[in-house]
Amino acid sequence: MKYNGLLGTFPSEIKLFIGAFVVILSIGFYTGLMFVNETTGAKPAGITENYLGNEEDEDAEVMKFKKSKREILTTVHTHILSMSFIFFLLGGLVWLTKLPKKLKLFLTIEPFLSVLLTFGGIYLLWSGLLWMKYIIMISGTLMTLTFTLSALVILWQLIKKQATT
Repeated sequence: MKYNGLLGTFPSEIKLFIGAFVVILSIGFYTGLMFVNETTGAKPAGITENYLGNEEDEDAEVMKFKKSKREILTTVHTHILSMSFIFFLLGGLVWLTKLPKKLKLFLTIEPFLSVLLTFGGIYLLWSGLLWMKYIIMISGTLMTLTFTLSALVILWQLIKKQATT
């Protein structure tokens, strides 16, 4: 079955449907990143403070408390499930683009590893492994980069004209 470049051969109404999905999915994804920036300042210390609290810091602008086990499990559970679904759908579309197979493989498998490291890392950080804050930042950044590249490739291939042969 030939699927490399299949996305570009879809009828315009299907392309519009897929494009609308990718745009709205991207708005949701980047809104989540804005929330992460708001709660952590996109810094290792902010990540630690967000999950472990800052009660000992008398100069803190906003008082934060350590998340309960129930809160941390809810966060990890919902994010792993939802992000897996997001990257499954996006990855399916990536496989229909015209790209080298190795790049497609990276763009579709790496996000699952990043989801596991990011949200598993949050649980491990909460459990006391403080160095996980660096793993969380690295994997979260890589997850964002792969999402962005995947979405851009899909959108580009939806709008570019199909070459006739």
